[in-house]
Amino acid sequence: MTSWRWFALALGCVLLTGVIGDRVLPLDFARFDRLSTVAVDRRGETLRIFLATDGVWRLPAHAGEVDPLYLDMLLAYEDQRFKRHPGVDPLAVGRALLQWAGNGRIVSGASTITMQTARLLEPRPRTMRAKLIEMARALQLEVHHSKLEILDVYLTLAPFGGNLEGIRAASRAYFDKEPRRLTEAEAALLVALPRAPEQLRPDRDPVAAEDARNRVLDIAAERGVIDRKTAEEAKRAPVPRQRHPLPFLAPHLTERLARQSDPGQHLLHTTIDATMQSAVEELLQPRLRDFPAEVGMAAMVVENSTLQVVAYVGAPDYFDEERRGMIDMATAVRSPGSTLKPFIYGIGFDRLLLHPDTLMSDSPRDFDGYVPANFDDGFHGDVTAREALQHSLNIPAVALLNRIGSLSFDAALQQVGVTARFDRSRGGASLPFALGGLGLTLEELVTLYAAIPNGGQVRALSSAPDQTPSTPSTLFGPVAAWYVARALEGVSAPRGYADDAGQTRSIGFKTGTSYGYRDAWALGFSGDYTIGVWVGRPDGTPCDACIGMKAAAPILFRVAELLPASPPLRAAPPAGIISGPTGELPPGLRRFERPIGGVIAPKRDPNALSITFPVDGSRLKAKKSPNGLAPIALRAAGGAGRLIWFVNGKPLADPTQRWNGEWYPDGGGFTTIEAMDSEGRSTRIEVFLDVGR
Repeated sequence: MTSWRWFALALGCVLLTGVIGDRVLPLDFARFDRLSTVAVDRRGETLRIFLATDGVWRLPAHAGEVDPLYLDMLLAYEDQRFKRHPGVDPLAVGRALLQWAGNGRIVSGASTITMQTARLLEPRPRTMRAKLIEMARALQLEVHHSKLEILDVYLTLAPFGGNLEGIRAASRAYFDKEPRRLTEAEAALLVALPRAPEQLRPDRDPVAAEDARNRVLDIAAERGVIDRKTAEEAKRAPVPRQRHPLPFLAPHLTERLARQSDPGQHLLHTTIDATMQSAVEELLQPRLRDFPAEVGMAAMVVENSTLQVVAYVGAPDYFDEERRGMIDMATAVRSPGSTLKPFIYGIGFDRLLLHPDTLMSDSPRDFDGYVPANFDDGFHGDVTAREALQHSLNIPAVALLNRIGSLSFDAALQQVGVTARFDRSRGGASLPFALGGLGLTLEELVTLYAAIPNGGQVRALSSAPDQTPSTPSTLFGPVAAWYVARALEGVSAPRGYADDAGQTRSIGFKTGTSYGYRDAWALGFSGDYTIGVWVGRPDGTPCDACIGMKAAAPILFRVAELLPASPPLRAAPPAGIISGPTGELPPGLRRFERPIGGVIAPKRDPNALSITFPVDGSRLKAKKSPNGLAPIALRAAGGAGRLIWFVNGKPLADPTQRWNGEWYPDGGGFTTIEAMDSEGRSTRIEVFLDVGR
């Protein structure tokens, strides 16, 4: 057999082996498919980046989305003949072999971008055998993929130090921006780092990083990518000495959407406005300092026209363990306090049980053993329904709920998709609903309040643009919604936020405080937006600072200041509005009669002794101090003369003020606290003190 035939046979065997090997041992793209999930806002701006499943920041990158200057520098420095060779550069291999033979050691490598990409897909120890495998894999890559596709893999997997992989993660970490526009100095540093990512990390060894960057700039100048003057100017730019934090906005919402997404989905679109989200988070974080260490917050902003969530804060500081920042308090079930009163009145208006000018009696009343009292323990006599709602009076609201029917009100909420949480095994809904005797979430309350500027129509909120809009459900009609909106527009602003003289405020709002000061609420709306704010302890223990008007309402007004100007609430009234003084109303709407079964309750003794803090039946969390457990304040109201405090039957030292005491606990568990005045009258409560581990 002639020599050329032996050569042809050998070549055929090599080709056949290559074809079989390509089929039997295909390229493994598993690492390339393990990407970080990225959540973006309504305009495509990054909100949050999640670690990939193997614990690295790895963002998909495409050559067309990277600054061409970087690509030119990369090819000039790493692989000048990238666009011409088949994956392995014979000239580079020959040069490397000659240098190795002449010097007895490796002087220069022969790795092409394609070979480096093969190594990134299938990492192996640096051995001669591994180098041969890389060459074979590089040829496979070139057969099956275009040069641009190979570059995309390299740009996604190239190491940049620590747990940064890919040019996008590196550019964000070192320069706080996407790599679409890079300076000469920035591009050169990103070209240099993959050569020795751990040794050249600028946040650990900026001198080594600067030297490596400058070498890239010199080569770029030598090979005509940039001119020498530009290279020298770029060398004077400082290298970054620390990493920028990657975007971390709306962590609770993006976490929820990530859990709900399909496996392999690495891009999450949301309805969030990144600018608004950042502003609300920055507003809430410093406000935490106004409250005890365990108190947390949550806030939401919704666009009324679309019901899309534009800002969502489940907790201001995700990593604050003491405030349980990882718990999403926007979805936590809590007592809503008085925040459901507008909907009780809305249903009452809609059913023509009363009108905003209808007179109602705010006087002591017993509803079959249930005797509600107002927040200030006082009574106001005859008031209009509008005033009763604006001042959040309890007796009129309970009387109206008694007329509507608690079961009917519960059913109305369920009909619009809001299910109240309470112990249904003990019976149905009851009159304490009016004062917060049920459980709802901030998200559900915002859903309900968005119905007021939307004419009483309730629709589910949307946090992803691809969610199908829900069918509207009617809670009450547009006339009732108008009445409620006008009433809430007249609620007095919190202290320090009084309306300017002659100005029409563009927000209506309602506050709420749950039993035992566990939850402070403020819900409000303008023509364009609905806002919800919650303040309280995530563990549900009382907080004497958690009062709706004092704790939550100021935050609501601050959030409202961040929003674009909205049209005034006083839009044209809908058809069917009844207006005029009470005397001009139809006779049945002039006065809301006392409901059947409601009897006048004995008037409370304003001097009766009572313990106002802690709340009876509450759970207190003890704080540690250098000398043991920190003291717990005791407060009382009423009584005569100086009070004597007892804890588990033992008297405490004399208080320094009229109604205040201070208890230094020596242990945890159930504790009885008693107060006695100078005339021998006493009152007692029982609390549970949690001292932790």
